[in-house]
Amino acid sequence: MNEQVAVTRNWKTEGIRVIAPRGRDKDTPETQGMNRQVAISGRRTGSSALWAGTNHIRPGEITGAHHHGPLESIIFVISGTALMRWGERLEFITKAEAGSFLLVPPYMPHQELNASDTEDLHCALVRSGTEEIVVNLPDLDAVDDPEWMYF
Repeated sequence: MNEQVAVTRNWKTEGIRVIAPRGRDKDTPETQGMNRQVAISGRRTGSSALWAGTNHIRPGEITGAHHHGPLESIIFVISGTALMRWGERLEFITKAEAGSFLLVPPYMPHQELNASDTEDLHCALVRSGTEEIVVNLPDLDAVDDPEWMYF
């Protein structure tokens, strides 16, 4: 059964929001090797359930190992090619090309690598909470030769 619930809201002021590229903000926790920018959050836009932003990784750059606490994350590769390492010791690796989505579980240690020495890597990010959580793992003892996973 489909019930419609009457909602009294001012859709003019509580409706669609557009966050143009110039409206993104660098006021988000940092991870070595990546430039994250927040577009949508509870603090910035009043989002009640999601955080969204972008990241930019320069050619040949390798980010620091990190996780996002209890937040589930979706990464969409806009341009470039990403290598993603993950696991307790970053023991797994996969490749994601432009147009690919990656699903990152909560608390999972991971690291992004730009697979290209000449092209930038640009991604869109969405997280399951309203504010960014970044736990950098500088002392993580990564394996030297991760196992390739193909999807």
